[in-house]
Amino acid sequence: MKIMVPVKRVVDYNVKVRVKSDQTGVDIANVKMSMNPFDEIAVEEAVRLKEKGQATEVIAVSCGVTQCQETLRVAMAIGADRAILVESNEDLQPLGVAKLLKALMDKEQPGLVIMGKQAIDDDANQTGQMLAALADAPQATFASRLELEEGVAKVTREVDGGLETVRVRLPAVVTTDLRLNEPRYVTLPNIMKAKKKQLEVFKPEELGVDVTPRLKTLKVTEPPKRGAGIKVPDVATLVSKLKNEAKVI
Repeated sequence: MKIMVPVKRVVDYNVKVRVKSDQTGVDIANVKMSMNPFDEIAVEEAVRLKEKGQATEVIAVSCGVTQCQETLRVAMAIGADRAILVESNEDLQPLGVAKLLKALMDKEQPGLVIMGKQAIDDDANQTGQMLAALADAPQATFASRLELEEGVAKVTREVDGGLETVRVRLPAVVTTDLRLNEPRYVTLPNIMKAKKKQLEVFKPEELGVDVTPRLKTLKVTEPPKRGAGIKVPDVATLVSKLKNEAKVI
């Protein structure tokens, strides 16, 4: 069984994000970029399934600019067997990415797609669900545990009331949550090996997909700075401020 793992190149989670001076977007010039943390968990889970003998091949996939090849090399250093880049300089939005992934699913015929539940740059949490809908495939989101049985994936997912376990028939789309696993450290020898692994590059038009953006960002602004807290002498003053100034009671 093949497992396809989409990965996204995002601003590293340790970097303090800055808004451009013209408020057209986020400044990524000279900023450290890395693999989306949720996608890193997805790659780790796919590799573990292969190590257990439950998968024969792990294919990492990314959609975006040429530099996404670096992210795919990291995925292959973790353990993916080969990679595919759909190269585009367009501002790729969730629906466009889902359509590209659907085209690659048709081409590769994976038995399972494992992907991060959301990217830390746009926090959309849409691509996995859209892909499942386009592929007419079962989906299990926010997975904190994944077990494969004969033709079925058993997924434990986190919900507001605790944990929910669902069984979905394969092929299926599973999105990962933080508690699914802890990704392994990528060693230098594996990084060197990854440079020799196969990496194919396609254009969206070669896959017959139109990725023209359907949404337009009007303005990006930083959240307002939080004011300093104050101390009050007694409960009566606290209640008065909550009622008259904060107006929350």
